[in-house]
Amino acid sequence: MGVEQRSKHDVAAKLRGRYWAADREEKRRLLDEFVALTDYHRKYAIALLRHGTERSALRVSGAGHPLVYGPAVVLALRVAAEATGWVCGKRLSPFMAELVPALEREGAMDLGEEVRQALLSMSAATIDRRLKMARIGEKPRGLCTTRPGSLLRKQVPIRTFTPWDEQKPGFVEIDLVAHCGTSTAGSYLCTLDMVDLATGWTECDAAIDKSQKAVFAALERLRARLPFPLLGIDSDNGSEFINEHLVRWCGREKITFTRCRAYHKNDQAHVEQKNWSVVRGLIGYDRYESTAALAQMRRVYELVRVEVNGYLPVMKLVGKERQGAKVRKKYDVPRTPYRRALAAGVLAEEPRAAFEALTAQWGPLGLRRQLEAELEHLWDLRVGERTQAATG
Repeated sequence: MGVEQRSKHDVAAKLRGRYWAADREEKRRLLDEFVALTDYHRKYAIALLRHGTERSALRVSGAGHPLVYGPAVVLALRVAAEATGWVCGKRLSPFMAELVPALEREGAMDLGEEVRQALLSMSAATIDRRLKMARIGEKPRGLCTTRPGSLLRKQVPIRTFTPWDEQKPGFVEIDLVAHCGTSTAGSYLCTLDMVDLATGWTECDAAIDKSQKAVFAALERLRARLPFPLLGIDSDNGSEFINEHLVRWCGREKITFTRCRAYHKNDQAHVEQKNWSVVRGLIGYDRYESTAALAQMRRVYELVRVEVNGYLPVMKLVGKERQGAKVRKKYDVPRTPYRRALAAGVLAEEPRAAFEALTAQWGPLGLRRQLEAELEHLWDLRVGERTQAATG
């Protein structure tokens, strides 16, 4: 390490105690001063102020091999991965010999020779293993399980029985959310999510897997719970939806069946938003497989149905106005989906009375506490990481 590098690390050592004791604003000020003084990359400067440059000692207790890639190597690897947008190890490993000098030139890295050699010799598989949890933290997303239908989409005879009208209750978007954890291998539970475009009414139901039979059965249950007639369905292009069985059913029941464009998620913006705020926000990204988890998830969704439709108001976009580079959006007065459906005059007497009885049974706070208790029971049934790894 050269004289200049040692002096920079001496400055980091002097600031480290103040950095740890400071509040957020003071930390930001200290970090700005340190970056201006050293020309280090901001992420690397944060790491120096937090942890320093000391390598952890090799393991000396009996079993196992000595630690090959210490914290300094892993820290440098994360900086390299961030600089490339977290690409996979097969792309990052051969590029490392060119990437590391470039990062050093801009001050993002300051590596000793030993750390440099370890970083450059790291294989693609090791890179992926070392970055696995970091990638999950940077991009906390579930796995996509949508696969194109077995039939060519042009051959699926989609018929329009009722003109599509997003302002009329009964036209819904549907989507499937997989509860597969970190692996799509084997069988796992799924959630069928249905959102009415006019009122925001949301229904969810759990399916034992993503087969056409299980998804169709869930769709029939959701239709039975919907408090107004189902007039139209819009789905993605997954094989669980684009199949002859569902097409024939929609034709027999006079339900308009449309599909979104492939790879255009904004075509289903309403249901995608509920996938995140309702399904992922409550159930999370864990893996569920058992029939006990299926029954418990359905109990959760019975409570979710009351809370989301009866107690959570939603706003609808009513207009956009562009002012130069800014777009100002206008929303209507927030109302619950139940109130919107009631104002639209589409609720029959029986489903209206049934839903009002549910809201009378559960107050908002009591419902939330019961929902949290049911979620705790559901989380006890999730599949552990070891089981997922073995399944994968």
